[in-house]
Amino acid sequence: MRFQTLAAALSAASGAIAVPADNILEKRALTWEAAYAKANSALARLSSNDKINIVTGVGWGKGACVGNTPAINSIGYPSLCLQDGPLGVRYAKSVNAFTPGIQAASTWDRALIRERGKFMGEETKGLGIHVLLGPVAGPLGKHANGGRNWEGFGADPYLQGIAMAETIEGMQGAGIQANAKHFILNEQELNRETMSSTVDDRTMHELYLWPFADAVHANVASVMCSYNKINGTWACENDGILNKLLKQELGFKGYVMTDWNAQHSTEQAATSGLDMTMPGSDFNGGTVLWGSKLSQAISSGRVQQSRVDDMARRILAAWYLVGQDSGYPGVNLNANVQGSHKSNVRAVARDGIVLLKNDGNILPLKKPSKLGLVGSAAAVGQHGQNACSDQGCNTGALGMGWGSGTASYPYFSAPADAIRSRAQSDGTQVSVSSTDNTNGVSSAVNGADAAIVFITSDAGEGYITVEGNAGDRNNLDPWHSGNDLVKAVAAINKNVIVVVHSVGPIILETILAQPNVKAIVWAGLPSQENGNALVDILYGDTAPSGKLPYTIAKSASDYGTSISRGNDNFGEGLFIDYRHFDKANIAPRYEFGFGLSYTNFTYSGISVEGTPKSGAATGSIIPGGRADLWDTVATVSVTVANSGSVKGAEVAQLYVGYPASANAPPKQLRGFEKTAIAAGAKSTVSFELRRRDVSVWDATRQNWVIPAGEFTFYVGSSSRDVRQTAKLTVS
Repeated sequence: MRFQTLAAALSAASGAIAVPADNILEKRALTWEAAYAKANSALARLSSNDKINIVTGVGWGKGACVGNTPAINSIGYPSLCLQDGPLGVRYAKSVNAFTPGIQAASTWDRALIRERGKFMGEETKGLGIHVLLGPVAGPLGKHANGGRNWEGFGADPYLQGIAMAETIEGMQGAGIQANAKHFILNEQELNRETMSSTVDDRTMHELYLWPFADAVHANVASVMCSYNKINGTWACENDGILNKLLKQELGFKGYVMTDWNAQHSTEQAATSGLDMTMPGSDFNGGTVLWGSKLSQAISSGRVQQSRVDDMARRILAAWYLVGQDSGYPGVNLNANVQGSHKSNVRAVARDGIVLLKNDGNILPLKKPSKLGLVGSAAAVGQHGQNACSDQGCNTGALGMGWGSGTASYPYFSAPADAIRSRAQSDGTQVSVSSTDNTNGVSSAVNGADAAIVFITSDAGEGYITVEGNAGDRNNLDPWHSGNDLVKAVAAINKNVIVVVHSVGPIILETILAQPNVKAIVWAGLPSQENGNALVDILYGDTAPSGKLPYTIAKSASDYGTSISRGNDNFGEGLFIDYRHFDKANIAPRYEFGFGLSYTNFTYSGISVEGTPKSGAATGSIIPGGRADLWDTVATVSVTVANSGSVKGAEVAQLYVGYPASANAPPKQLRGFEKTAIAAGAKSTVSFELRRRDVSVWDATRQNWVIPAGEFTFYVGSSSRDVRQTAKLTVS
């Protein structure tokens, strides 16, 4: 979504009333069938004008929220409030800024991800907001430097899909409507509103559509169509995308809304599957494509009344589905709904930290006499102080990217402050150089037992340009001459720890070339708990357990994709991120799924139960696609033992290699389980494989098919650290 000033609209939401979010009771959601029954009953009492009001936003800046529709008093339907975004509520006064999706993905922890969704849902409901515009499955992350990758859950469709489902079920269990976005193939910010994306049918299904199927299977209430064209037709008026793929093939029961001002027609949008236009006008309050124009199209027969009935029915059904027709609070963006939810922010920030390098076990810190902290990102700056519109700056410590997918920090724990607090109890002297000037580092790091250097890389939505980066990152180098800063410190101190706060991969080769760099802590985007979470890991209060949700390459060119200056034909097909590295036999610097711990894990005893049968999926269509795609067809089990000396959590990962006839990537993620294991203990980890997990899309048959031949199951600690292998022949 695009940003425009909302001061006038937001000032209408006044009169703060504290709402203890933790006391909001979850309601058991209705089934779609029951929700549709209620919607049909309500629909029978509506005029044609009522139905058009339900599907048409009131216009930009004309309501309390970023998106609003008129109230329909005859059925008790409120002015629907739609608000950003994927990490919490934007433009609210007393909310938590939850961790970005990419940090949640780095935890690989289903329970934490679901709790994050639940807590966001509780805060959203406490404010009286009906629809929270998230989570994000698009962009998937085709481009390592894509501006909005950090809003989603990493560069793998399986990981994205699991995180989407857990988040949606958490959100909607709390009584709000989730919104899966951006549908689809919106993989870059440059020219996003004019470019056309063209992708082959198999790649569409196996990569980009995959996590949206998980979202639909989780009964997501709404889907947001994207700005770009697909095969030359705008996504928000594309029959093949909205009707055929989403509503028919995936069995989506909810409603499709536009991204803000992404509608381009009246009749074609209506007949092609769009259900709600947002915000209802262009950003100048001028062009209105539905409303009275939709009424005229119905009168002239260009749009059938039955289609408008279907639009309104879908929107009403989603409202009923999550129980918003009874006892829902009124809109109040000033209410205090933080509750104790910061516990999840800290847990996700902490457990999403990935330890990339730890030579000589320099970490965890052991009550050093002196620490030197270097870099502007050690201290609170304008970013952490909410001093930049939509977090559109990279000054001081970093917690999220920029754009409409942000929220204001209620507080910000900076690394230097949190480390000072811990150091005081240890009697450690802390010297800080909160500048990126290489000339000013010597006094901070001379004589220090260890020097911690903080570097960043930022990105966001294209309507804001930060330090010359118009959304997408210009390159994969650390910002603010981070390489030079590390080199300067490493020339003075022999125990350098580099902490990286970044929206995505950066090239670390210059840093790794410095022999005095002993550790690299990939701290990601930890939001408001930045410093506190970091201290938990640096001092060993918790062993690091995060894993990379993307590949870190040795060279930017190794990714094999680049931001398109014109249209994008997605010629790389299935081979993005680790799939590309595996196929091209390129050695990554740190592979997808990689992450060290303060302990060690060993794997043994792999077993496979069940034998999938080859052939096409045949089940009836349910939310998410054919019913039998969601059936468990095999279970892979393995024993994981903690062979080290401290408690830790391991993310065991299952990758599947398909028969040669499938012409598939060498291996693909098809399962993961995070398990906490005490030192000396062991645990059995099982991965349930659904039919879809061992199927490929057959474009000729237009169906998912399990290919005959030999499957290989790889279980290990990352995509390239395989510890156990098993084979299974499907005949």
